[in-house]
Amino acid sequence: MPQSTLSPGTPTVDTITIDVQPRHIPRGHNEDLGPISDMSPDSWQYSPEIIDNYYSKRLPQVIGRLINVFMLFARFVLGLWWDKIRGKNPKEERKRAIHLREMLTELGPTYIKVGQALSTRPDLVPPIYLDELTTLQDQLPSFPNEVAYSFIEEELGQSPEKIYAELSDKPIAAASLGQVYKGTLKTGEKVAVKVQRPDLIKRITLDIYILRNLSTWAQKTFSFLRSDLVAITDELAGRIFEEINYIQEGKNAEEFAKLYGHLSEIYIPKIYWEYTGRRVLTMEWVEGTKLTNIQAIQAQGIEATHLVEVGVNCSLRQLLEHGFFHADPHPGNLLAMKDGRLAYLDFGMMSRIKPYQRYGLIEAVVHLVNRDFDALAYDYVKLDFLTPETDLNPIVPALTEVFGNALGSSVAELNFKSITDQMSEMMYEFPFKVPAYYALILRSMVTLEGIAIGIDPDFKVLSKAYPYVAKRLLTDSSPELRSSLKDLLFKEGGFRWNRLENLMRNAKDSQDYDIDKVVDQAADFLFSPRGEFIRQRLVSEIVNALDMFSRRTWFNMSSIVREQIGLAVQETPQDLQDKSESVEHLKNILQILQNTPGFDPMKVVPLVVKLLGKPETQKMGQKIAEGLMHKLVARLVRNLLLEIDQPSGNNMGTINTQKSLPAA
Repeated sequence: MPQSTLSPGTPTVDTITIDVQPRHIPRGHNEDLGPISDMSPDSWQYSPEIIDNYYSKRLPQVIGRLINVFMLFARFVLGLWWDKIRGKNPKEERKRAIHLREMLTELGPTYIKVGQALSTRPDLVPPIYLDELTTLQDQLPSFPNEVAYSFIEEELGQSPEKIYAELSDKPIAAASLGQVYKGTLKTGEKVAVKVQRPDLIKRITLDIYILRNLSTWAQKTFSFLRSDLVAITDELAGRIFEEINYIQEGKNAEEFAKLYGHLSEIYIPKIYWEYTGRRVLTMEWVEGTKLTNIQAIQAQGIEATHLVEVGVNCSLRQLLEHGFFHADPHPGNLLAMKDGRLAYLDFGMMSRIKPYQRYGLIEAVVHLVNRDFDALAYDYVKLDFLTPETDLNPIVPALTEVFGNALGSSVAELNFKSITDQMSEMMYEFPFKVPAYYALILRSMVTLEGIAIGIDPDFKVLSKAYPYVAKRLLTDSSPELRSSLKDLLFKEGGFRWNRLENLMRNAKDSQDYDIDKVVDQAADFLFSPRGEFIRQRLVSEIVNALDMFSRRTWFNMSSIVREQIGLAVQETPQDLQDKSESVEHLKNILQILQNTPGFDPMKVVPLVVKLLGKPETQKMGQKIAEGLMHKLVARLVRNLLLEIDQPSGNNMGTINTQKSLPAA
């Protein structure tokens, strides 16, 4: 079976292939597969119909587990009721949140995953519970080595001693779904061996069956519930099923390497497919230091803050470029390697977002940074947070209140977590419904920023992310982002130069920013059929600028002549005192271009020559000439009529024909 050729020195991973053929996996007495017992190994996936059909015939099992769950939750609900009777006390509410976290841990893997999922659902959970659930860990006691070794033999067809030259005598980590051993292959490679917990599928599917039926009942019973609880349960169950299929995790790692392994500061370990099955995963052992161990990282001469920035940039690529992202970047899954690279581990929890969602997120970030809260409210509709029929009028002021001062706050407050905390309170109040894809994004980014703030309290994900977003907006040729750029730069017929400056100033600090590409794409777009609206507005801007320049020049020259011949010099009219904002902005943009790495003014010369020969340029020239002539004629007619309108010396009356003429 072919192996991945990924290695620390591999410059590209375009040649990576995945060839995992379904094979017969012997099943021993250690695992009861429950509802999927009759399914072939290559088709193990979440099916609510199969699970429902299986447990509807096994009511004693369901009732036994339901009683256990009910007793724990009843105690929790009684506590809430008692707190309400005595009056709401913040200390008691925090105590209940801690109780909920401990209870979910006691209930096992499914409920731990439920709690972790709820920690990203501000539309379902009050803020104080969100804080506590974010600390929920899935660390559990390990299970016996004998069980793990039997699983290895059942999955791989050989005993562990025939596959591995060495295997640690106890797990180095034990989580809710499995545990990890450190080993060495017969060929000498150091590996991490992950083995799944026994009877995991049966335990998880039983809990999913109960949760799904409770969600269905709650959905029908309580009209105030805005979110689709059944859909949320199905989304969670699907993710758990992907996590417990280690073959899928191996495929995820290979795809992740193909998309992001070429980045010089990112490393993805190799999967050993010969020694991987549905319940056993063998992957390359990576020596490294957890990002939270700042002193150890700094002692190796590595800048920890820079590594976090590398992680942020990689996450942005995952979310906004390819849409395939690592949804669980906690400290144990991100290691600082001795050579300064950032290694990603554990590819069980991955997710995908669709192109329209990726573009929508970019638009939302841009509207947030530019404080365009009307557009931001509509972004939430496009991103499925709000239904199209939602009244946005009360939501826009709420967004303004939440975000209005956020980007102008002190450095300590400029972080993703503080903004999302405020947003959580608003989402709980208004009819927001957090889509499943965003819940995972939120978890990913909050976790990543939590690591970053532990290293540098002043670290700000939003400020680190915006240069990348600005670069995408300026360089991406997709119709969606071209339209977003148009909406950003033009409003009510005017060009917003300050926003173009802001985009260019931020984009120049982004990695892989190609200014030549920006200039070429801007020129191509400007002279394409889609750029007609820009050409029209450019003509208007140029006409106004030239008209202002000519009038100011004429006034200055006439003032000099009047002064020389002894006539009184008139005061400069107010409309000629104001400097041309367009000219000032153009100067600023030229300055930004000069400070942009890789910008060469000489490369612009052939482009200008090429553009001057285009038919569209000639048409623009004609329109500019016509516009200037129109303004000149209109001004002459207006001045003439003003003179006629003045009372004559013999009081013959006033001739006023202005109202019958169109305004210039």
